[in-house]
Amino acid sequence: MKHQPQRRCIGCMTSFDKNTLIRVLRKPSDEIIIDTTRGMDGRGVYLCCKTDCLKKAEKSRKLERAFKRAIPRELYQHLEEQINE
Repeated sequence: MKHQPQRRCIGCMTSFDKNTLIRVLRKPSDEIIIDTTRGMDGRGVYLCCKTDCLKKAEKSRKLERAFKRAIPRELYQHLEEQINE
């Protein structure tokens, strides 16, 4: 069995296989995006595919602290859409 890298969800702080999580990325240009390729350069944090974790991360401002800048409301909306797909 091949080893799967583990990453921690920033919302619930539970570890999951890296490929089951959503990666949010701050690019070197300071743009914050959802990294669908999971391979772009920049500072990344992970969220599991649960709406509750997204709400926790938004309420406690965990993404803002991880990226050290304000997060646009549109990004939270895009994340919610991706979770609900």
